[in-house]
Amino acid sequence: MEHRIVIAGAGGRDFHDFNAVFRGDRGVRVVAFTATQIPGIDDRRYPAGLAGPSYPGGIPIRPESELADLIVEESVDEVVFSYSDVSHEYVMHLASRVLAAGAGFRLLAPRATMLPCPVPVVAVVATRTGSGKSPTTRRIGQVLTDAGLRVALVRHPMPYGDLTAMRVQRFATLADIDAAVPTIEEREEYEEPVRQGMVMFAGVDYAAIIEAAAAEADVIVWDGGNNDAPFIEPTLTICVLDPLRPHDGRRFHPGETNLTMADAVVVNKCDVASSADVDTVIGDLREVNANATVIRAASPVTLDPGPELEGARVLVIEDGPTVTHGGMAFGAGTVAARQAGAGTIVDPRPYAVGSIAQTYARYDHLGAVLPAMGYGAAQLADLEATVRAVPCDVVVTGTPIELGRLIDFGHGTRHARYHVEELGTPRFDDLLAPWIASWKSSVRR
Repeated sequence: MEHRIVIAGAGGRDFHDFNAVFRGDRGVRVVAFTATQIPGIDDRRYPAGLAGPSYPGGIPIRPESELADLIVEESVDEVVFSYSDVSHEYVMHLASRVLAAGAGFRLLAPRATMLPCPVPVVAVVATRTGSGKSPTTRRIGQVLTDAGLRVALVRHPMPYGDLTAMRVQRFATLADIDAAVPTIEEREEYEEPVRQGMVMFAGVDYAAIIEAAAAEADVIVWDGGNNDAPFIEPTLTICVLDPLRPHDGRRFHPGETNLTMADAVVVNKCDVASSADVDTVIGDLREVNANATVIRAASPVTLDPGPELEGARVLVIEDGPTVTHGGMAFGAGTVAARQAGAGTIVDPRPYAVGSIAQTYARYDHLGAVLPAMGYGAAQLADLEATVRAVPCDVVVTGTPIELGRLIDFGHGTRHARYHVEELGTPRFDDLLAPWIASWKSSVRR
């Protein structure tokens, strides 16, 4: 008899888990995916061309709010939990709902979903979203490139558009990125590595993505999304910790798994976190992983030239995922505005329109920051309308992209940039040196 499954996801790991574990299993019938966290990704289908011959009509994607009804209507045996950056309490509350509705609840082992790779893999993961994975990934990529190795970055999926068209994506230029018509969240991950001369791969079918990336790289750097575990078998795993959220390292799924599996950790933001909070995250690490190498790092913020901020009324736009489901009250834009002497950080909430107002209603911890939400043309228009309505002198953007390429702020703008910078030793060069020597000796040109 078929084992009937629903995969609970958020438009990323759920598709990968299906591809890696269930797509070829004739004893399993995946009756639906459910979706949450990201707006506009439910009420569509995982296409037949990706789902395989056992699913000629594809697989429906339904809102997670319908999960209990789906279990009853579809005689579901088991729900597989396949998304990230949620508290352990959240996971078990969902499990309780599933059990009460009559189905089992399952977490897949990370190694069951990690795909083999023909070249070495450095996996960069985190305990929470917004910890600093992406700048860490870029720093590691630069160290490997400077050592003479060909590097490809493989990014965790953000499949918010046409899933068939997004099966394998390769970005080597800004024009490549523009042609894909990505969301703001996708641009935030793709643009800066490409500006630095790195090639970024992403998409939906990670077996095909790995094959394409490995064909032109000596080393792959995996850039994880949220606090998710790697999709590729890692040679070396580096986990980024955030002491601005010092108690989250062992409270969020699957961040604690990453913390426990890591070969090395980066304690980021040591320049703005208290020494007590830095000690807290290192103490949590040592309780579950006594042998990991610890790199302490700063995330210095700089402002591009622009209008004077001293005494000005400033609207701050921050990275969307970091301040929404990441739970941060502020980001790099706020730090930069304060350092530059902003007179007032203007609260944008009274001026929010459409889907931006809905975002504030959903994430009621948000204060006087505007999350850079843009999961489609309509939401991007709402973001622009909100910005233009706010009575401010200057807009400070703390996202990793040039947001002014996409919307007209109607105000003068300063862009805040940040990177990862090691404090003391060991440095990334020290951590990677023995691996680089081994990898270079095995490279055949």
